[in-house]
Amino acid sequence: MLQSLRVWNFALLEEVAVEFGAGLNILTGETGAGKSILIDALGAILGQRVSSDAIRSGADALRVEAVFSLDESDADLCALLAEQEIECEDELIVLRKIARTGKGSILVNGSHVTLTFLKKIAPYLVDIHGQNENLALLREDAQRNLLEGGDSDLRTRLAAYTQVYADWKEKTRLREERAEEIEDIGERLELLRWQEKEIAEAELTVGEDEELETEIRRLSHAERLVENAAEAANLLSEDGEEGLAVLSALARVTHALDEVARYDDALANAQNMIEEAYISLQEASYEVRDYLDGIDADPVRLDRIQTRMDVIDRLKKKYGGTILAVLERLSSVRSELESVDNYDMDMAQLDKEIGTLHKQLKNLAAELTARRQEVGAALSADIARELQGLGMAKARFRIVVTPAEKYTSRGADSLAMLFSANVGEEEKPLEKIASGGELSRIALAIKSIVAARDTGGTSMVFDEIDTGIGGRTAQMVAERIAFVAHYKQVLCITHLPQIACMADNHLYIAKRVKGDATVTQVTPLSEEERVREIARMASGDDVTEAALANAREMLAGAEKKKTDFPKKSKTKN
Repeated sequence: MLQSLRVWNFALLEEVAVEFGAGLNILTGETGAGKSILIDALGAILGQRVSSDAIRSGADALRVEAVFSLDESDADLCALLAEQEIECEDELIVLRKIARTGKGSILVNGSHVTLTFLKKIAPYLVDIHGQNENLALLREDAQRNLLEGGDSDLRTRLAAYTQVYADWKEKTRLREERAEEIEDIGERLELLRWQEKEIAEAELTVGEDEELETEIRRLSHAERLVENAAEAANLLSEDGEEGLAVLSALARVTHALDEVARYDDALANAQNMIEEAYISLQEASYEVRDYLDGIDADPVRLDRIQTRMDVIDRLKKKYGGTILAVLERLSSVRSELESVDNYDMDMAQLDKEIGTLHKQLKNLAAELTARRQEVGAALSADIARELQGLGMAKARFRIVVTPAEKYTSRGADSLAMLFSANVGEEEKPLEKIASGGELSRIALAIKSIVAARDTGGTSMVFDEIDTGIGGRTAQMVAERIAFVAHYKQVLCITHLPQIACMADNHLYIAKRVKGDATVTQVTPLSEEERVREIARMASGDDVTEAALANAREMLAGAEKKKTDFPKKSKTKN
């Protein structure tokens, strides 16, 4: 609910502070006094465009501050504020400043926000119904909420549909992703299959490269190996022209020491070491001979294993530097190929699930549309009756719900509110109606019907809804505005005494000359001042005792009418 509005340097409003109360807040005053300027200032708080030309002469900037009270009905608004890390407690303070340079700033509870965000929260704060404003009911989402808000069965059906729709959308998204992946993976699939074939055919084993390298070295140097091994064998065991072999020499040493041991055992230790050395060298000579016999200078074998090493080296270079890394790549490729092979199975399963969900969605959407048509027909009749009472006897109003092929989060249908003000005129969508007065009365008719269940914190503003009406119609408009205000806060600018006398709070707007400038003042009226203002509105500036008596009678009648309204309830159907 709007608690207060303070305005600085906005056109005729030099500095104005207005306190608003619950129920019906009426603003009256002479034409040109600045009533519409006050509404324009409120519009600035709601994110409407404000030209720097609106800044009062002599000032560098204008400021507008609005204070709103919040309660449990403002949960959706608080959720939006939380997204911007803005605290949401009992009050919401919105401050907007616009400089003559064109620059501006917006603060919501002390936090800077963008104009876009301000426009986003505006529908939760104030709904302005005026000659030049776009009504909330022109939006299809608002029209749908109008239908669904008053019918629990429709809300239940919508909830069921919404869940299936979400599942269907998610499965459809997954299928599209898989289809794109399959399309993109064509070339990669070919590459993976080539890699798998290339590595698998090599039949690699861990350590194979090390063994082959050793053999290549041996075969590549076979001649030198034979030469040196033969020399070693000869030096160990065969006497030659150069002297005794090592083993022959050690045999003679052993014999000599045996002779020494016959007479002296002082060299027994040395004798043992030489005997052990002889045995070791003899075994070594056998290994050298075996090695020599095993050396085979096989060029064919060398060529074959070098070719094998070339294969191994190429794979190592491509896939990781080691045989282990190559084999790990093979495992990875095979896993990816297996995953790709499962795509067809996944797609088939997704197609099955999507088909089942689509069937459910189709049935639920059809039921939802049928129910909307039923609720829309009943609501259309109610609104048409209200419009007749608001001076639009020839008006036709119809809510049309048409099945559509495209599924949305709200169903598979389109919704339109059609209106014709006069006999012979074609019914047209509300958004194509030029008259703001007609739109305001349609909005009033709708609000009169749904007032009891539309108990949200949004304040309503009716800007000169009384244009072109009088007599009995004016009285009916007044009663319906008061009825709506019985359930939520309403601000109404009017020239009609029938409406003004319904006020719970009456504010008078007047302009006066202050120095060399004109300023607008907003003053709450006392009971006696209200009587005089009602008399002025009904009889003109020449207020007589008869006019005052008539005003008092009108006010008394208005109070009695308001006591006949049903008790206020915040229970939603």
